Amino acid sequence: MAEAMAFVDLKAQYAALKVQIAERMQRVLDHGQYIMGPEVAELEVRLAANCGARHCITVASGTEAILIALMALSLKPGDEVITTPFTFAATAEMIVLLGGVPVFVDIEPDTCLIDTRLIESKISPRTRAILPVGLYGQCADMDEINAIAARHGGLAVIEDAAQSFGALYNGRRSCNLSLLACTSFFPSKPLGCYGDGGAVFTSDDALARACREIRVHGQSARYSHTRIGVGGRMDTLQCAIVLAKLERFEWELARREALAARYLNGLAQLAPRVVPISMRPGRTSAWAQMTVRSPQRDALAAHLRAQDIPTAVHYPLPLHHQPAYADLCAADEHPHSIAAGREVLSLPMSADLAEADLDRVLDALAFFSVP
Repeated sequence: MAEAMAFVDLKAQYAALKVQIAERMQRVLDHGQYIMGPEVAELEVRLAANCGARHCITVASGTEAILIALMALSLKPGDEVITTPFTFAATAEMIVLLGGVPVFVDIEPDTCLIDTRLIESKISPRTRAILPVGLYGQCADMDEINAIAARHGGLAVIEDAAQSFGALYNGRRSCNLSLLACTSFFPSKPLGCYGDGGAVFTSDDALARACREIRVHGQSARYSHTRIGVGGRMDTLQCAIVLAKLERFEWELARREALAARYLNGLAQLAPRVVPISMRPGRTSAWAQMTVRSPQRDALAAHLRAQDIPTAVHYPLPLHHQPAYADLCAADEHPHSIAAGREVLSLPMSADLAEADLDRVLDALAFFSVP
């Protein structure tokens, strides 16, 4: 039996960057500024330059990034935020924690991104913001979403870019496409640390100042609390790790794109048994995942598992089918999100995926037969 491969090969990534990571971490250990050390500001400058936003505010996690962005907008109890039910719970969770109401809009079945044609019908006098999610590495239709927001009194748009940092949308980088953007540095993300971390991006000076104060308990200066905040800082050591990884991030994006091209070429022969998530013209993906859809998803996963090929499901249930969010809308709403939860399957993908392992996956897929 062939040796099992890693779904995301973080060990190989570390081996390639071991010296750089050790050097970066040693600097932190030497200066001893573990909270808000110089690497924090350095990383923020470099990440802002990477995507083109004026400001980057590093925070404790991608979840914390959404919370802080919503707090910077002064989201109040009863305010509505339009988003997608086909996402990780953190997207809606932060809205609810602030007393807001997530208002779900179904997805496009081929991209699994929020369907912009359905957004305006969900806008009400209580709508405060739109929170589209970049999924599997691809951005939502941000120009259209921004246009909708502008037509309705300048609603705030927050890009949930936890999976799309590094992606392009009409020549612009994810995290520089809307009023605010949030990303995650969870280890398996395209740009990940070795724990939790995240960032908020904006080109609005006032919002940037608010986010910086909120992440340190609402302080504008030490022991001067000008607003309600949280303990939401990203550790200096984690910033140091991301700085080391940033050195080869463009290579990793190019490598993911090359691996994805090979995947797509092989998958082209398998329709309709197995179909990849669609890409829209004018967009590139960070390929956070290589995700396919299959009406026989569970059988396909079992077929691959029998050959020691790991898979994952992002996501098996839309949020309105989760007990915590079931009261937000009827169970039969958002049928495309429901169907996607039954059909999506993510295949091994990382910049360090070996060519031989990719061949194994493609060979296994080619021999998948519908039960």
